[in-house]
Amino acid sequence: MVEAFGLSIGVLLVLMTVVLHLSSGTERPIPDDVSQSVLERRAESVPDTNFPEPMNRSIGGGGAPAGAIGGEGGAEGELAESEEAEESESPAAIPDDEAEVYEVEYEKEGETLEVPENQTLLEAGEEQGWDLPYACRAGQCLSCGGHVADGPSEDYLTHDGQEMLSEDEVGDGYTLTCVAYPTSDMTLETNETP
Repeated sequence: MVEAFGLSIGVLLVLMTVVLHLSSGTERPIPDDVSQSVLERRAESVPDTNFPEPMNRSIGGGGAPAGAIGGEGGAEGELAESEEAEESESPAAIPDDEAEVYEVEYEKEGETLEVPENQTLLEAGEEQGWDLPYACRAGQCLSCGGHVADGPSEDYLTHDGQEMLSEDEVGDGYTLTCVAYPTSDMTLETNETP
């Protein structure tokens, strides 16, 4: 008896499933995509501005290509002048065959090296295999700090882009070896910061 009752319930469930499957239902319509109309309504609510286009981040704004500004000449203004001045004054730009060589005594390492004026003090030490400290290699931290034992560092080297040392610290002989190019013989104490 239990088997007949279970079998009849099973058949009844199968028949109900078939009937529901074949029925047409209410056919609820799927709504249209409203995202575009919402975006258009939001755009209408924002007032117009005179700001440059978002992808144009150039100095001075506007949509003109960089070469078109300033007429026939190239870039003009303070930025172009300072870039040209920096490029032409960099000791790294001096050709190797024209660079003068100076004797730099690395006091803590116990050696004197001949360093050309177009090479930084850090690079010269690294060529010797010394593990000198550094981080940014751009004169924007104090990791590669050093001290010129002979006097004010500006008398013995050129800083190409250091931004961390004050005039007093440079006057006291401190330097950043990653951007320091020799201009005279000197004694250098590495790993020294103000």
